[in-house]
Amino acid sequence: MATTNDLKNGTVLRIDGQLWTVVEFQHVKPGKGGAFVRTKLKNVLSGKVVDKTFNAGIKVETANVDKREMQYLYKDGDDFVFMDTDTYDQLHVPAATVGDAANFLLENQSALVATNEGAPLYVELPPSVTLLVTYTEPGLQGDRSSAGTKPATLETGYEIQVPLFLEANTKVKVDTRDGSYLGRVND
Repeated sequence: MATTNDLKNGTVLRIDGQLWTVVEFQHVKPGKGGAFVRTKLKNVLSGKVVDKTFNAGIKVETANVDKREMQYLYKDGDDFVFMDTDTYDQLHVPAATVGDAANFLLENQSALVATNEGAPLYVELPPSVTLLVTYTEPGLQGDRSSAGTKPATLETGYEIQVPLFLEANTKVKVDTRDGSYLGRVND
């Protein structure tokens, strides 16, 4: 338990059985009446953002979220298996929890896995990853009907838009937040 005076960005609160991260907060002391804390909270599981106001000094329940660097090993049915590189413990993370990160996840790749009381909450990848283009149509010179891009399939099976000059078996840098092409990677 903590008071609203202890709130800071990144603190995880348990409200009505759900986990919420403090995105931003502001202590307000109006001219009349009691002080209060205005917060913007983000649901850890769904990503929904809400505004919530607390009276100053009231107790709020904090949750302990453990973020660890883990290595992705393999897919087991619908679960993704991660290993803690320090203890070698394996953690099965459901596909729904991994979400869009699965589009950019390769075996032996590192990722940040957040857990609460042993239950996985979410998987966070680095902002960009390097992946191999396994298939793309040859680009036609002078074809500008599609703003100079064409679809390309990555080694994970995910499809992104790349420039026309890119060929198969080329390594590219991909933004893991929105799946956009960031550039070609030369070895």
